[in-house]
Amino acid sequence: MKTPLITRQGYNDLQKEHDELWRFERPEVTKKVTWAASLGDRSENADYQYNKKRLREIDRRVRYLRRCLDSLKVVEYHPEQEGKVFFGAWVEVENDEEKTLTFRIVGYDEIFNRKDYISIDSPMARALLKKEVGDEADVRTEAGTITWYINTIEYIK
Repeated sequence: MKTPLITRQGYNDLQKEHDELWRFERPEVTKKVTWAASLGDRSENADYQYNKKRLREIDRRVRYLRRCLDSLKVVEYHPEQEGKVFFGAWVEVENDEEKTLTFRIVGYDEIFNRKDYISIDSPMARALLKKEVGDEADVRTEAGTITWYINTIEYIK
């Protein structure tokens, strides 16, 4: 189950995607479908079939975005968060093999197409919450437990 939280930047990105799909891409695809349908036989019309499929994809994504935008809670930065790991933090961690990772803890809807973001629901994020620089966190995964040490914590203000 995903936690319904999102950063301000993530919310704005989803809103922008919704607006672009609804106001620009959908009307263009609708025109193409109408034009292709006017040509006659739809069963062998590749333009019609492709654009009709794309229209269904757009509509599905718009419905999803509308539900998300209505149900997500935007989490803003607060100065009290400083020095501890909370939602929206950029965290650098290191393990005993000196492997270093840097990532931002964000909501589920923000992690796609970003290798430097992790979900608040991930085992790593759960283990790091409320920890401070210098603390260690034991992250339990299917591969076993790995200890990570927190090097830095930063927030976008």
